[in-house]
Amino acid sequence: MSKSDSGSNPEYVNARVRARRAKLYDDEDYRKLVRMGTSEIARYMEESEYETEMNALGARYSGVDLIEYALNRNLAKHFEDILDWSGGQLYDQLAAYLRKFDAWNLKTILRGVYAGSEREEIEADLIRAGEFDDAFLGRLLELQDIEGIVELCSGTIFGPGLDDALEQYQETQALVPLENAVDRAFYEHLLDEVGTVTDVDSPAALYLEFLQAEIDFRNVRNALRLSRSGADIDPTEYFIEGGRLFDADELSQLVTNTDELVARIRDSAYGDDLSAALNELEEAESLIGFENALDAALTEYADHFSNSFPISVTPVLAYIIAKERETDNIRAIARGKEAGLTEEEIEAELVTI
Repeated sequence: MSKSDSGSNPEYVNARVRARRAKLYDDEDYRKLVRMGTSEIARYMEESEYETEMNALGARYSGVDLIEYALNRNLAKHFEDILDWSGGQLYDQLAAYLRKFDAWNLKTILRGVYAGSEREEIEADLIRAGEFDDAFLGRLLELQDIEGIVELCSGTIFGPGLDDALEQYQETQALVPLENAVDRAFYEHLLDEVGTVTDVDSPAALYLEFLQAEIDFRNVRNALRLSRSGADIDPTEYFIEGGRLFDADELSQLVTNTDELVARIRDSAYGDDLSAALNELEEAESLIGFENALDAALTEYADHFSNSFPISVTPVLAYIIAKERETDNIRAIARGKEAGLTEEEIEAELVTI
């Protein structure tokens, strides 16, 4: 019997996830890490739940490289565990959602090849938590040109979109069309698998509402990046269908006026959840503070959702997002230390709630 044929078991999985959630780093941990050097950060991680990965990789890597590889391996392990625990519809939902790391890895490889990075540099940023196995990722890493990567992905869910975007990439030599094609394919495939939901109180309906919120938050981020950049780019190129906040035409109109866009978001169903992020945007001189606040808002929204519907997929999705935030924060601290940033500069890069 396959995993998806067995019964859905959210109570069991959520109990296991709560135990994992309790081990995540908190703000006090981050304050300690910001005051440390990279070797001290590595030792701190060895004494926490990263011990297995740090010990396994310590003979091959050191410094920031060791921290990077340990973070990514630990992240993948946790998400593999979740799939191992899950059955039935819950397994199907989580397996589909974790394809976000296939999208992450594909975009990472595209960017690395585009920038002429060494294979080892690209590989350090891969998170092996999706459906792409090591053999397929290895074949992608061997390729030295964008066209070859697109061709190799022809049999995946990303193939059709990448094929369509390749001509625009070749004309402009900009990665934006390809990256957007990857994101769109991921979310479109997710929504297709959910299908039409008629019971608004069903697990499928909760899952769909969560995905729509994530799409909306991503569209907000992309729209405001365009609004602040002043670049001559069609906003609809960034738009991902499937959210509830606004459509592509409305986004195109709002993107030229940040004040109107912020007002539109404040008046939406997400206004309360995004209030802090929107305040941060209005006060920030750059998008960094806003984007971090937006990530925090999505984390908080996910937590609210999981607390409201504890016997569903949402607590697991909230944990996945929180675990990603932890990984991003530790990575930002380690990279900031390596780059010689001040404690204040590093703290500005962190996502906390």
